[in-house]
Amino acid sequence: MNRKTRAVAGGLATLLATAALAACGDAPEEDNDSGNGSGSGDSASDFIPCIVSDAGGFDDKSFNQLSYEGVTQAAEELGVEAIEVESNSENDYGPNLESLVSQGCQAIVTVGFALASATKESAAANPDLEYILIDDAADGGEDGETFDGQPDQPNIKPILYNTAEAAFLAGYLAADYSKTGVVGTYGGQPFPTVTIFMDGFKQGVDYYNQEKGKNVKVIGWDGKDGAFTGGFEANNVATQTAQRLIDQDADVLLPVGGPIYQGALTAIEDAGREIALIGVDADFYETDPNTQDVVLTSILKNMKVSTYEAVKQAGEGDLDFTPYVGTLENDGVGLAPFHNFEGKVSDTVADELEQIKAGIIDGSIEVTSYLEQ
Repeated sequence: MNRKTRAVAGGLATLLATAALAACGDAPEEDNDSGNGSGSGDSASDFIPCIVSDAGGFDDKSFNQLSYEGVTQAAEELGVEAIEVESNSENDYGPNLESLVSQGCQAIVTVGFALASATKESAAANPDLEYILIDDAADGGEDGETFDGQPDQPNIKPILYNTAEAAFLAGYLAADYSKTGVVGTYGGQPFPTVTIFMDGFKQGVDYYNQEKGKNVKVIGWDGKDGAFTGGFEANNVATQTAQRLIDQDADVLLPVGGPIYQGALTAIEDAGREIALIGVDADFYETDPNTQDVVLTSILKNMKVSTYEAVKQAGEGDLDFTPYVGTLENDGVGLAPFHNFEGKVSDTVADELEQIKAGIIDGSIEVTSYLEQ
């Protein structure tokens, strides 16, 4: 196993408390004599928050990076140091968690659906520790598809995001923008937390076709099967997968899976025609300047804030283990600005997206995902 572990202190001066997600709640006042788990009876300076990445790594400019920044920020405010462990493959998950437990971690953030099984095993073996699991309900077995609102282990805080809602908006936008009438998506692996983006994207395109009387085609995902690279690495497979979609006339691409979007950038550069990219998790325009000429928008998960809030609560002895689900209504998910594409999209699409967002929130426009089945 090749893994790296290092202590990190939060280095962010500007706090995001004013943007805290409602379901995570306001950071409670410090109370070292109450709470549960690691916060009970400990001073803030004794608290050790930790984080383990999935195979994408903390520099993926996306999923892992946002969670890492949330932990770092919480550590900075609490005045403590965090410990990070980066996984290179799924074989690292269990040993990495064992390493963090042995180093005295009291709250452990595990990033990603792929770590669910290892997280539940570690939580069962260490009931006095607190676990914050990103993107899995912790109650659906290894397939992660069951969500009844109660994790298998009482010391796990699930943090999930109904990204289908924001992806629905992105699909509508992509269909409106497309000049070829073909848009494409592909994923890393067919995890529910990957395909939830693809589901919402396809539903948004379908809704556009229904409302506008158009026939924009989605390739790479039919609602059940689609194009996947087999992993979450920025490799030749990611480039080739994007290239196959471009060869089928797609002029908007949605890659879902951390660094695999970098393969799309290579394919777009070689395409010889204008292809737009849609980012996931973070605003790619901000996190990766290499995308600025091609990124139409990004489907956002407010992971940094929700992770920050959970770790901050744990450090103050008051972590609420109720599962959190980010939605359009609570600003847990959303759509990034158009940035350099502001003048390239239609004059009406921004207003239409606002109306659709309102419809999704009030339930008049249905968006389905595994979190609602």
